[in-house]
Amino acid sequence: MEENEEKTVKESIETEVEANKGAAPAPNRLDNHNFKTALGIAVKNGEIKDIDEILAKNIKMLEPEIVDYLLPNLQTGYLFVGQSKGKLGGGKRRIIRNTQKVTSKAKRQHFSAMAVVGDGNGHIGVGKGRGLESVTAKEKAAKSAKMNMIRIIRGCGSWECACKGSHSIPFKIVGKTGSVIVTLLPAPKGISFCVSDDLKTVLSLAGIKDVWSRVKGQTSTRMNLGYAAFDALKKLNYYRLLPVERETLGVK
Repeated sequence: MEENEEKTVKESIETEVEANKGAAPAPNRLDNHNFKTALGIAVKNGEIKDIDEILAKNIKMLEPEIVDYLLPNLQTGYLFVGQSKGKLGGGKRRIIRNTQKVTSKAKRQHFSAMAVVGDGNGHIGVGKGRGLESVTAKEKAAKSAKMNMIRIIRGCGSWECACKGSHSIPFKIVGKTGSVIVTLLPAPKGISFCVSDDLKTVLSLAGIKDVWSRVKGQTSTRMNLGYAAFDALKKLNYYRLLPVERETLGVK
């Protein structure tokens, strides 16, 4: 009986696969979205099919839906920028930072969040948002991160590896925001992330798998830490490598 059931399941799967062969791709959920900028209209009309065309020309994106349209596999993560309050759960890290302002009438609360978006293939964006509710702050942070997208170069600049792969960064780079200084160094394959948890979120969504780091300054300010790591990744594009160097370092 079990063998007959397995055969029927396999036959049903094969028939579904054959039926889907040659079928049209699934429609994009943003096909009916009304883009307002000239860039968004060009993307919807098919004139721009790759986000690298936008990033290479350094065109500012004013609609986050453009990134959703061109990168459907985009993932979103949040840094732990706040902490919970109270006797029982006090001190526990949270992705929402709560601030209060005391006025003559009442206490006004504001929520802040810091989002990181990336496709794990060299595209990364970081942004922060603020609102009267936590959900609003998260949505604003995600939209801000999508409008600050960059493409980074990856490679293997470690002398211990030299595999010409794209699992790390091609050379040492330093980023700074406020008093926080983040230094990223290429690592051989298999080292994984020798960084803090917040930097793991940024680097993993950028598509980097192996890296070493050194951090200085007031690292308890998590937003400055995230922006310093983003500044370091952004500086990877400031250097122009010769074709021989690109081939040696496996830059992609």
